[in-house]
Amino acid sequence: MGSQLEPAELRNKLEDLSGVEIKPGQNPYEALIDICNGRPADIQALYATHRTARNAQQKEKFLTSDFKELIIDQVLLRLEDKNIELGFQDLRNCFVFWARPPDHIVRLAVHLQNLLKETAPGLWLMPPHRMHLTTLEVAHSRTPEEIADIVSKARPSLSKLTNITYTRRSRLVKPFISYDLSAFAVSFLPAAGEKVLSPAPVLPHDKSIAHPGWDDGCTEKADSYTYHHLRRDVFDLAKSTGVEIGSRYVVPSAHITLGRYLNHAGHTTPEQRRAWIQRIDYINNWLEKEVWDVADGEFIGEWIVGQERGLDARCGTLWYGGGRTIVSGEGF
Repeated sequence: MGSQLEPAELRNKLEDLSGVEIKPGQNPYEALIDICNGRPADIQALYATHRTARNAQQKEKFLTSDFKELIIDQVLLRLEDKNIELGFQDLRNCFVFWARPPDHIVRLAVHLQNLLKETAPGLWLMPPHRMHLTTLEVAHSRTPEEIADIVSKARPSLSKLTNITYTRRSRLVKPFISYDLSAFAVSFLPAAGEKVLSPAPVLPHDKSIAHPGWDDGCTEKADSYTYHHLRRDVFDLAKSTGVEIGSRYVVPSAHITLGRYLNHAGHTTPEQRRAWIQRIDYINNWLEKEVWDVADGEFIGEWIVGQERGLDARCGTLWYGGGRTIVSGEGF
């Protein structure tokens, strides 16, 4: 059975560095939209502020002269190395709504994993088929029975929730490596009028649905509904089912976890840690020059949430991309 281990995120809390304050009882995603007056460019700017400020914060932690250690995920370590604690099980059950990246984003993410592994070969990497973007975490670290009860309450609305991306479409752009002492990810920003790089999505069959799309090239109009608006709407719909939303954190971040540290290999000396940071800076510079806003490059760094698959309502022990799908929405 699983022993009581301190979760890695408690030692490296994901705090909101955008400066947005959430009022008690308020939809936490509405707060950022309100402060930006719904303007996509301002919403994008706050997402950018959060990720650049956090990277700067974490860089200082890696390069400080009194660096102590990486934050090793002890649960994942025991799952990967069965000899540490025989019979160990991860007992943290969750209920979430994931956005699954389309194939071209998975291909980019795998390429980024390979680039990072060149500098630190001992990394644990998220398997491609498990990659996900958490749109809403409803409950975490609960028993199977508690999760089953929550899912039962939400079940009548799961089809509506998972299919929301078919008619409410939002774009993510400008991939960037984000990192801390426990993990690393590729993060995205909500689009704000950038040129469309990927194929235009299929319009809803129901023409009565008012949906500004990318078919007429009016990206400014289409991007008025951002990924943060989507998160707000999913939160409201989930809450309307009567379930209590118990997310670990609510920050302006749209990230796909690429991997975690299982040991200190490649990060033991100051020189190794400096090389790690330099590698991340190099990759981010490459992404900005060769992927952002590049229509004919090797990789496409933009995606419309819901491409190929709608949202994935998922439960179980899914901390590292596992668990099971309850309902999956229709893609386009």
